[in-house]
Amino acid sequence: MYAVTRKLAGQVFQRMEGHLDVVFGHAANPIRHMGALVFFFFWILAATGTYLFIVVDTGVVVSYQSIAALTGWSFGGVTRSLHRYASDAFLLFAVLHLLREWALDRYSGFRWYSWVTGVPLLWLMFASGIGGYWLPWDRLAQYSAVATAEWIDWLPIFAEPIARNFQSPDAVTDRLFTLLVFLHIGFPLFTILGAWAHVHRISRVDHFPSRALALGGGGSLLLLALLRPATSSSPADMTQAVASVPLDWFVLFIHPLTEHFGAGLMWLTLFGLTVLLLALPWLDRRARVPVAVVDPPNCNGCRRCYDDCPYGAVMMLPHPDKARREIAVVDADYCASCGICVGACPSSTPFRRQEQLVTGIDLPASPINQWRERLESWLALPAPAIPRIVVFGCDRAVPLAALAAEATLPLSLTCVAMLPPAFVDYALRSGADGVLVTGCRPGSCHYRLGSVWTEARLSGARPPELRSEVARERLQIFWADAHEAHSLRTALEQFREHLQDLPLSSVTPAFRRRSNIHVHQSV
Repeated sequence: MYAVTRKLAGQVFQRMEGHLDVVFGHAANPIRHMGALVFFFFWILAATGTYLFIVVDTGVVVSYQSIAALTGWSFGGVTRSLHRYASDAFLLFAVLHLLREWALDRYSGFRWYSWVTGVPLLWLMFASGIGGYWLPWDRLAQYSAVATAEWIDWLPIFAEPIARNFQSPDAVTDRLFTLLVFLHIGFPLFTILGAWAHVHRISRVDHFPSRALALGGGGSLLLLALLRPATSSSPADMTQAVASVPLDWFVLFIHPLTEHFGAGLMWLTLFGLTVLLLALPWLDRRARVPVAVVDPPNCNGCRRCYDDCPYGAVMMLPHPDKARREIAVVDADYCASCGICVGACPSSTPFRRQEQLVTGIDLPASPINQWRERLESWLALPAPAIPRIVVFGCDRAVPLAALAAEATLPLSLTCVAMLPPAFVDYALRSGADGVLVTGCRPGSCHYRLGSVWTEARLSGARPPELRSEVARERLQIFWADAHEAHSLRTALEQFREHLQDLPLSSVTPAFRRRSNIHVHQSV
C-alpha cells in the first residue's frame, strides 16, 4: 500500500511537471526547480530582512510603531510585504520539495544523508517564521506568542511556565524583543549551515533558478506586495485576550490545530512525524546495487567520470602503476550506481577490438560489454523490410520492453547517460537504420543530470562527443517520463516513417540493400 501510494504521488508530480513544461518550458518550470526556488526565496528573505533590521526599532512600544509605519507602496512597505510573502513561499516550496523527493523515490540508499539533513531544516524554518510574526507586537503577535508559550509549557522543560511572561503588560519588556531579534536572526543562520550540510554531497547543485523562473517568482511576490500590502492589526494588549485575528496559515497553522486537538496530541504528531521522516530511508529496505568499479589498466586519469558524477562519488588519486598519472577511485558511500561515469569514460567505446569490452569504469550489475553483445546479436539477424531502430533508454523512464519487435531493439540502461555516444555511431555503422535515445525529461532524471549530460554529449557540447560525421537525421532524442509510454511509441513510429522517407544517400548501406528491389522498380 505504501509503495502504491508513493508511486501514485510520483505520477501526479510528473504529470503536473509535463503540463507545466508545455506552458513554461523546462527551465522555467517551478515544480522541477523547487529546491532552487527555496534558495531563491531564502535570499529574498535575507535581503529584505537585513533592510528591516536596519530601519526597525525594537521594543514593547516602539516596535509596533516602527513596523506599522512600513505599509502601503512606500519602499519600506513593499520591502516588508516582500519579506512576508517570501516567507510563505519559502515554507511552501520547502514542504513541496520534500514531498516531491519522497514521491519520486529520492530519499533512500545513497540519498539518505541529504534526506536526513533536510528534515530538521523544516523545524528551523517554521520556528523562524513564527518568531517573525511576534516582532510587530500587534494582536496577531500577541495571539501567536501566548499560543506558542502555552504549547511549549505542555512539555516538562521549564521550572516555571513561560506563558507567565505574557500574563500582564508589565511582564513584557524590551529584553523580550532583544531575545526575539536574536532568535529571528539565529534560526536563519543555522538554516544556512543546515542547507550546506543538506547539499554538500551533491555536485552542481541547482541552487539558483533560471532567469525566467527568478523573474517570475520574484515578480509574483512583488505583485502580491503591491496588491495586498502587509499591515499590522491593532497594538497588543495583554489585559485582553485575543478573540479573533486573521492568520497566515502557511506559518501559523499550528495554533488553531493545537487549540482543536490539544497540545499533547500535536507534540506527539509532530515528533512522531519527524522520527518517521528521519527513519524512512531505513524503513524502505532494498538491496543495494553494486557500485561502480574502476579497472586500473584501462583508466587513463582523464577525469571525465570525476567531472560528470552527479554526487561527487569519484575521486582522483595517484595511479598505482603509472607515474605522474591519476586514477579514478569510487567512494561507495556516495555512489548512486547510475552508470553516468561509464558513459563518460573514453574507453567505453564499442569500436575497441576486444572480444570482451573492458572499460575504465563500469557497473558490475550492468557491464557495458553486455550492451555491445546484445546490439551485435540483434544486428546479425536477418533484416526486415522496414527501417531497423535501436532504442537506448533508461530504467527509470518509460519501460522499453513493450517496444521490442523485429525492427526495434530496446536497450534499457540504468540511466540513459550510461550510454557512450560511440554506441550510436557503432549501431549505425553496424546496420541499424536509426537510433532513438530516450529517458526522463530534464529535471525528472532520478540521477539529476542524466538527460542533461546525454544531450550535451550527443550535441558535441560535452566530451565524449558524438562524432560530427554521424548523420544526425538518423538520430532522434525524445525525452519522456515513465507515464508517457504512448507518446514514446508515437515518436518511434514517426521516426521510422522519417527514416523510410530519407533519400538513398542518407540511409544506411544495410537498409539500401534491403530496399534494392523497390529502388530498381522506381527507376
